[in-house]
Amino acid sequence: MFFLVTIMTLVAVLSYGQNGKKYFKAGNEFAKNMKFQDAIAQFTSAIDLEPSNTNYYFARGKAYESLNKLDEAGADFDKAIVFAPKNVNALISLGGIYNKTGRFEEALPLLNRASGIDKRNRTVYPEKVITLIGLEKYDQALRVSDTAIIVKKKSPINYYYRGIIYNKLNNELFARRELGKSISKDKKLVEPRLALAELLLPTDAQGALDQCNEILKYNNRNTAAYLMRSKVYMKNLDYPNAINDISNTIIIEPENPDFYLFRGNCYQEFNQHAYAISDFSKYISLKPDDPDAYFARAKSYEESMDLNKAMDDYEKITVLSEFNQEARKLLKGAQDRIYELNRETIPPEISIVSPAPMNNAVEIKGDNDNLLITGKVTDKSKIKSLTINNEPVTIAEKDGEYEFLSNIDVEGMDKITLVAKDDYDNEKSLTYSLTRTEIGRPKIIVLAPYASDNGQIYLENNSQYLFLQGRISDESKIKSIFIEGVTASYPVGDLNPTFTATVDILNKNKIIVEAEDIYGNRQSGEFKLNREGATLAQSNPMGKTWVIFIENSAYSSFASLDGPLKDINLMTRAFAGYQIHNIIHKQNMTKEEMEKFFSIELRDLIRTNQVKSLLIWYAGHGKSINNVGYWIPVDAKRDDEFTYFSLSTLRASMESYLSYLTHTLVVSDACESGPSFYQAMRSEPKKRSCDDWQATQFKSSQVFYSAGYELAVDDSQFTRTFATALTNNPNACIPIEEIVTKVATAVSENNKQRTKFGKITGLKDEDGTFFFIAK
Repeated sequence: MFFLVTIMTLVAVLSYGQNGKKYFKAGNEFAKNMKFQDAIAQFTSAIDLEPSNTNYYFARGKAYESLNKLDEAGADFDKAIVFAPKNVNALISLGGIYNKTGRFEEALPLLNRASGIDKRNRTVYPEKVITLIGLEKYDQALRVSDTAIIVKKKSPINYYYRGIIYNKLNNELFARRELGKSISKDKKLVEPRLALAELLLPTDAQGALDQCNEILKYNNRNTAAYLMRSKVYMKNLDYPNAINDISNTIIIEPENPDFYLFRGNCYQEFNQHAYAISDFSKYISLKPDDPDAYFARAKSYEESMDLNKAMDDYEKITVLSEFNQEARKLLKGAQDRIYELNRETIPPEISIVSPAPMNNAVEIKGDNDNLLITGKVTDKSKIKSLTINNEPVTIAEKDGEYEFLSNIDVEGMDKITLVAKDDYDNEKSLTYSLTRTEIGRPKIIVLAPYASDNGQIYLENNSQYLFLQGRISDESKIKSIFIEGVTASYPVGDLNPTFTATVDILNKNKIIVEAEDIYGNRQSGEFKLNREGATLAQSNPMGKTWVIFIENSAYSSFASLDGPLKDINLMTRAFAGYQIHNIIHKQNMTKEEMEKFFSIELRDLIRTNQVKSLLIWYAGHGKSINNVGYWIPVDAKRDDEFTYFSLSTLRASMESYLSYLTHTLVVSDACESGPSFYQAMRSEPKKRSCDDWQATQFKSSQVFYSAGYELAVDDSQFTRTFATALTNNPNACIPIEEIVTKVATAVSENNKQRTKFGKITGLKDEDGTFFFIAK
């Protein structure tokens, strides 16, 4: 009997093992034919018969992974490791699952165990590279990728990962190289082409497009390639093609909500808001709790002037924000848009009740330093603030109006300014002058030497004594003027008299000027002594020297140029060895900008900064019409002389600030300047020395230009020689005449080009000259 039971048990065990293998074999056949669900059923049957068989768990895990059921796959790989802790394939596969689910910290120990067991395994190192990239340990990832290359003999996927690593390390050159190697080894591999396209997109849109096209040539159903190509089209503002590519992804994967959101954003940028709204609505139907879609759709509703629906979407975000962290991030934006949709643009109205203004003035009697003022503010929206002379004033709402009462300090003031703002920052400002009886402080103006608006007197030398000239402006006659306690000389009895005085400024950094009118109104002005110019004059006889570069290259109607930028860079490097205190580089100026710059902005800069020597260098197209020279602004129109910048206009502008300058030099590699601007020299340029005080201290107004080409060229012999003369100069200084001679010699070999050097017509020139003083 015992023998019979033993035989039956043995038969059952053998049958049990055989059935498991049968299901395992069937599962493998299904998996081979990509019928993974059927394969899983077979592997499950095998496991039921042999629950401790590692191979069955591993095979079912792979089938689950193929169906993107990563949790189930991970559980099977984990089970396989329980029964076979040194199963390298199971360790690597579980590490791979953790990589796909972002659990990189858990993946790394598994992969380290696998490589420790089998150092020559070709699969473990690429997977470990993915883990280290996910952990942002790029240097370690690079070292592991080196091992992967050695073990797997230059697999294309390994080069792909190296490209990703180098890109993360901001080494674009090496990233491109490695991705290119990956592509060269497997032209059909998608990942490196997509990565390379992403890398090329900011700088080489065509290159990125080529990579996408290559992917689609081998697989016209690759949604990632269509999406990347749509980004390229969008960068090129080719919205129709971008939308067409996203539409292809939707045809391939119609239930992928992200594609609808992407296309909706594209439609929105293309101002096709009806289509954008349709796509955003489809996305919301698939993912109803995503606040980004509501925010995007609300924007398109706004652009379509459907403000009620826009408001509904913004309100939806406020509802979602209670439970949704992403919605909370957008909550303020939604509230801001609701606020904006209620915006009005009418400024508040301010009215003063007492004292009643007359002729835009408010009277204040005697020497009062305080003014009691009452009034009202009315507006459709809530009033946010009211200030009088920048001081906040309390307001009280009453019957839809805002009343105010304030006792304001007006000591030393000649006006009051009331500013009211509503909730939408609509602002109303009213200014009233204060009419005082027999009150008005004198105004002190220093005429010479020059005093800036902020009260600085600029000295040109370090003399102990300063001769000061100025004017007192007042409605009454002046009783006294004192400078550092010394009575100034002025015509007593005159209104707004001028005054003079010689002041001892030894060891002083400021002076005090005091004026009092016949009514006892006093004014005291403090003027700081700025000795910067005097210090500069000791080391540089040219004084403070500025260079203005005008570079016009990006023309709308004329041929665009590369040369001007090269010329400016070349000259900037050449000037580095000289005492140039400031270089201003103006690019691609319109006619309006050129006129404003030369007539107002440059004048103010020269006056405020006390510039003594000025070089203006123009690089760009030029023309000469009827003996009048023109510089061509970037917005100039061909054959429309009115749109050109005339050198006569330049000369007229320069007249306003030449009183501040000692030396002026205009250099133009553009065109004939014409007799209205250029006055030819009667003899060859003479040799000049920077030790000659007359040459450096007497005024000069000079122009040097090349002519022969109607329009500028990209390769300027003129500029090259000018820069070379500066760079190779061995002396402490070099006069413009010496540079002129060298440049003239160099360009004379070009029969179409010549140089001209002379004085600027109509501007004062005392036979001084422009020197470049070496550092």
